[in-house]
Amino acid sequence: MKRDKNKDSHALMSLYEKLYTAHHGRKPLFNRYSAKWGMMDVIDSIGTDRARELLDYYFTVPANHSLEFFYKNFDKMHVNELNQRADRERRARIMEQTEARVREARD
Repeated sequence: MKRDKNKDSHALMSLYEKLYTAHHGRKPLFNRYSAKWGMMDVIDSIGTDRARELLDYYFTVPANHSLEFFYKNFDKMHVNELNQRADRERRARIMEQTEARVREARD
């Protein structure tokens, strides 16, 4: 089933508006008509689901949280978030291995 990019872009802009309002305590000012084209480019590049994940991630990092900043830097955030996820998984494996070694040393 093919998704409708226009609907997805509006849904992502609504998510952005919700996250922005929750983070900054006021609604963001942006033109939905012109912003949808940038959001469609994001969808074309990384897909709708990944764009949702990145919007959530965007509001955990210190930034001005403008849509323009998101459009210009989503690719860098995408790579950075993937690197952070891989690092967390690597650290978790190291901790498990360390715990196993400590248990072996005690026995």
